[in-house]
Amino acid sequence: QVQLVESGGGLVQPGGSLRLSCTASGFTLRAYAINWFRQAPGKEREGVSCISNGDGSPYYADSVRGRFTISRDNAQNTVYLQMNSLTPEDTAVYYCAADGILVNPCTVADTGSYAYWGQGTQVTVSS
Repeated sequence: QVQLVESGGGLVQPGGSLRLSCTASGFTLRAYAINWFRQAPGKEREGVSCISNGDGSPYYADSVRGRFTISRDNAQNTVYLQMNSLTPEDTAVYYCAADGILVNPCTVADTGSYAYWGQGTQVTVSS
């Protein structure tokens, strides 16, 4: 079965960290550019980060640059989003999406060209 599955969300206090995983089954993730998006209640979906399927370069939205790190583990067929120094403004459902078009550099903007989406994982930052 071809699918993307996110995991690693949860409840964390402000200033804390979480690592989200985006794991593929049924296809090879390294051939795809991967985007992370998030959507908070009542807000539009926001691009957070991406990693190219060309040279593997990452890109970040201004709101998370310096706090979030995206990376690949090809052996695990997984892309990670390490999130540090979390604030309540980071509370949202986080989604990953896979784009099979060669994207180098990638963009956090929603291009609408994703072959696969995950189901989302909830991140709640609260004391």
